[in-house]
Amino acid sequence: MNRNYQKELDRIIQKLGKKRPRLLLHGCCGPCSSSVLEYLTEYFDVTVLWYNPNIYPQEEFDRRFKALVKLIEDMGLADRVDILAEPWKSQDYYSRIRGLEQEPEGGKRCTECFRLRLRETARLAKHYGYDYFCSTLSLSRHKDAVRINALGEELGRMCGVAWLPSDFKKRDRENRSLELCEKYGVYRQLYCGCEFSLHRRREVAAEKAAEAEKEKTASDRD
Repeated sequence: MNRNYQKELDRIIQKLGKKRPRLLLHGCCGPCSSSVLEYLTEYFDVTVLWYNPNIYPQEEFDRRFKALVKLIEDMGLADRVDILAEPWKSQDYYSRIRGLEQEPEGGKRCTECFRLRLRETARLAKHYGYDYFCSTLSLSRHKDAVRINALGEELGRMCGVAWLPSDFKKRDRENRSLELCEKYGVYRQLYCGCEFSLHRRREVAAEKAAEAEKEKTASDRD
């Protein structure tokens, strides 16, 4: 049976009443965090966890973190949203995906990347006494919400902290994130984050350029 994670989240929110549970929210980037924060801060006391050892290179890691901090400030949430930031720990990522380097984008390597980041979020949520943990990852249409929620639930059970069910792309929040990024001039990255997605992005760009050159040459001949 297909689960509706948004409706599950609705039911949790409806039961809150005046309570504002503490939520540790893994933020993967500024764009994905934008509409998610706009939504969740209405109901939860949110701390954003910046733990993304997959991002390559470190200059990109730093740029994305600065963009997230600036977005929170520009949205007027700096006094409502705390930030828990971990430094660039690329070895965490490479150790986790060892043997999966040749996997295609969206496959087993990505699952282990999700697992790595969600496990750290669950661990810290338990350590610091948060009521829930979650991630902004499901905002993107390119991310599998079923897989993300399954991992979150599994890791929540392991760590003893509640996973907040979510599929943040629902209710047009992905388009809302585009609006917020345009409004606040948020840096929007051109690849997912890891070096493998960067290489694939370059390959696709080269393929498109080659195809465009072929079409131009054929047109010139005509």
